[in-house]
Amino acid sequence: MLRYLLKRLAILVPTFIGITVVCFLVIHLAPGEPTSMQAELNPKITPEAIQQLKHHYGLDKPLPVQYLIWMKNLSRLDFGASISADSRPVWDKIRERLPITISINVASMIIIFLVSIPLGVISAVRRGSMLDRAITVFVFIGFSIPGFWLALICMDFLGVRLMWLPISGIHSQGYEHLGALAKVWDVTRHLALPVFISAFGSLAGMSRYMRSSMLEIIRQDYILTARAKGLSERAVIYRHAMRNALLPVITILGLSVPGLIGGSVIFESIFSIPGLGKLFYDGIMMRDYNLIMGSLTIGAVLTLLGNLIADLAYSVADPRIRAS
Repeated sequence: MLRYLLKRLAILVPTFIGITVVCFLVIHLAPGEPTSMQAELNPKITPEAIQQLKHHYGLDKPLPVQYLIWMKNLSRLDFGASISADSRPVWDKIRERLPITISINVASMIIIFLVSIPLGVISAVRRGSMLDRAITVFVFIGFSIPGFWLALICMDFLGVRLMWLPISGIHSQGYEHLGALAKVWDVTRHLALPVFISAFGSLAGMSRYMRSSMLEIIRQDYILTARAKGLSERAVIYRHAMRNALLPVITILGLSVPGLIGGSVIFESIFSIPGLGKLFYDGIMMRDYNLIMGSLTIGAVLTLLGNLIADLAYSVADPRIRAS
């Protein structure tokens, strides 16, 4: 197991470096610079002042030199200072907002796992039944509805008209004066819609993957043998079939991490949640290179960790992977 883990970690290092190179090039080759944004905010700024700003931020150096300086600073976990008006360290901004985004994504992953797998198993075992058809309709609805549109509909219906759930922020005014249980309930109500929107699309797709995998497994000879030995249908399905059917689903679940992190930009902006996705969006609008690279780097690390956890879970479910 340790050898397998070290092998996977060795692959992650060049992958991470490649991601940073591509992101760095795309950001710096895109139209617009931080200095141009400041020039728009201050029309009287002189060309000499713009050059001074470029020199201050290191934008006057060749692109490879800028990247090497950035990587050197990254080794000390220094993402530089934000180019926005407050000039705060980028790491301080990320550290404040990262727990919110991680909490939402972890909650979404748990919901996806707990709901999609039973739906997929039931749909496969009762193939062709009314329940299977109802689940199929639900899946197609989940695939077809855009996340941002569903978010707006839920905000209007559940938040504005029925006033059941808050539609913005992560807590109410006067939150600091609430008791411990009241604080938990307040945060839960505020995050209910964002977590649901984040999980809905992936939940539909994951249940379909689970159904397809289960249908393939229950046709195998060893499932027929287990039934011939007199094992109960529950033991055959949950002890023998489901474990093997989980193997491809684990891989898909790991690959869904980038989608969840990318989706954070959308639903955090819609629900005004001060998370990493909202911070990344604000950095793009301000052309804040350091903030954008810091957010992308953290997102890349979370994605690679998600894939690593999926690989480890895959090796636990199938010991043959560790031996390969």
